Parts: sequence; structure tokens; C-alpha cells
Amino acid sequence: MPDYILQLDRHLFYFINHDLTNPFFDLVMPWFRNPKFWIPLYIFIIVFSLWRYKKVGAIIVILLATTAGSADFTSATLIKHQVQRLRPCRDPVVGLTDINRIPCGTGYSFPSTHATDHFAMAIFLCLVFGKKWRWVWFAAIFWAALVSFAQVYVGVHFPVDVICGAIYGSLVGMLFAFIFKRIQPAF
Repeated sequence: MPDYILQLDRHLFYFINHDLTNPFFDLVMPWFRNPKFWIPLYIFIIVFSLWRYKKVGAIIVILLATTAGSADFTSATLIKHQVQRLRPCRDPVVGLTDINRIPCGTGYSFPSTHATDHFAMAIFLCLVFGKKWRWVWFAAIFWAALVSFAQVYVGVHFPVDVICGAIYGSLVGMLFAFIFKRIQPAF
């Protein structure tokens, strides 16, 4: 990574991790990045899709799960092990001042798998449901962005990690939405 981008990334991390510190964020951000917190949302999406769209809903659910699984596997297993970027809490420069609001975590930092997974699902949902309900765009992108921001705030990812994870996840979501449109062109 070019040095100027690395320095900008570290400065943005410091701004989010330190300068935005407040008791409210300290309370809610660890929850927002926890996948268990979002289980009711995932259940709602599954139940709604199956209830409202029956067989097509089953296809939506299967492709949504495949989207998340593909994004997760490629991000966590393939890309991270090739890039091997240290997490902020292990970075020799940033680790000295990093505010760890949760345990550091195992593995590498780039890209953020949380950002990849949530943006993949968000973009898939936007492209599937966005024409029927325009508000889905705002809600899904806000949800994925909130999860991504929380990753930086709690100190486990750099901003570039979540930005690249969001871009990569968006591409994965677009791919599976394209597959859905090929399977169900009338939807």
C-alpha cells in the first residue's frame, strides 16, 4: 500500500477510534458489529421472503445465504491470507494508541469480512427488492454502513479495510442479484 494511503488510513482510524469517542457509541457500537444482534433482522428477511413470495422467496433466501457465504469465504479465507494486513490492535504504530472496545480478534484485517458480508447482502437485497420498495436502498445501505463503521470504532479494522470490504461485498451482491434476475426475470 502506498505510504500516503497508509498514513491517511491511520489518521482516519485515529479520528474514528479516538476523536468520535462518546458514551453512547461505546455502548452501542460493539452490539452493531455483533452478528447475533442482527439475528431478528435475518429471521424477518427469511420469513417475509417465504411468506410473501413462496417459491420465489425460497430462491431469494437460498441466494441470499449463498451471497453471504461466498462473500465470507472469499474474504476471510482467500483474500485475508494473501494480503496478511495486521489488525489495528496488532499494528506496530497504531497498536500503541488503539482503544480496544472488544477483544482484538484473530486473523488478519484486510478486507473486513463483516463489511464484505453485510454489503454483499445489502446490495443483493437492494437489487432484488429496491424497485418494489425504494426505502430498502436506504435501510440496507445504512445497516451495512453501520456495521462497517462499528468495526473501525471498536478498533478491529482500519477504514481502508471496511471500504474495500464494502466494495468487494457490493460486487458479490451484484453478482448474485444478477443470477437471481436470470433465474426469475419476471420478478
